Amino acid sequence: MFLAAAVQLCSTSNSEANLKSAEDLIRQAAKRGATFIATPENTDFLGSPQEKVRRGETLEGPTCTLFAKLAKELKLHLLLGSFNEKSERPDRVYNTSVLFGPAGERLGVYRKLHLFDADVSEQVRAQESLAVMPGKDVLMAHTALAKFGLSICYDLRFGELYRQLVERGAEVLCVPAAFTLLTGRDHWETLLRARAIECQCYVIAPGQWGRHEDNEVKESYGHSLIVDPWGLVLAMAADGPGLAVAEIDLARVARVRKAIPVQRHRRL
Repeated sequence: MFLAAAVQLCSTSNSEANLKSAEDLIRQAAKRGATFIATPENTDFLGSPQEKVRRGETLEGPTCTLFAKLAKELKLHLLLGSFNEKSERPDRVYNTSVLFGPAGERLGVYRKLHLFDADVSEQVRAQESLAVMPGKDVLMAHTALAKFGLSICYDLRFGELYRQLVERGAEVLCVPAAFTLLTGRDHWETLLRARAIECQCYVIAPGQWGRHEDNEVKESYGHSLIVDPWGLVLAMAADGPGLAVAEIDLARVARVRKAIPVQRHRRL
């Protein structure tokens, strides 16, 4: 068993303030005993696509350096939900999650596969692909705590990704996000619980909350969640920056999978 925490932020174009807020909440979670902590998508920056590209960093840049230092100092597994990673193209970045271990080492790097190009309403119009390159690889990270399947935000709508993660051994699915207020109200919890139930995994979903200036997605839904393999919501963050904290019991995964052996019954 281990205690997990999902960090909820309201990131803006002020990277210094974003990272300070993230660090404060990470330290709070560590004081509560969490040994796995995850932050949302766009932890370091949420602003215009042009500025997103301009501020792209490498895996050795200041954002990853800070998270590696925190993981080592606090002796925990720490998921940087995502940051803007420089790509091979000067006009694009990757939307990248990085999992750090308790020695500050990188245990996994995942680049978002599915990009949010949507025209939902006047309030929700986005074309992430204008500034972001899609990743190519599915990533399941083996750690001393658990086997973590990594994903980011819009990936949540593509169940086949999570099926692949489970086939590779995932026990805990991570879904750092900046889900829009409009779509979040109707789809966020439903999709997270569906992924937990069909995959028989824990789901840890740290989200952005509130209004973001200079961004095509003006307001995020929040409601960061931790869901168990039966689809029960174990913890939910309140409005505003904060935490959702819950215990992860991998024996629970095994019991649920034994009771309803979906993977063994699969025919397609």
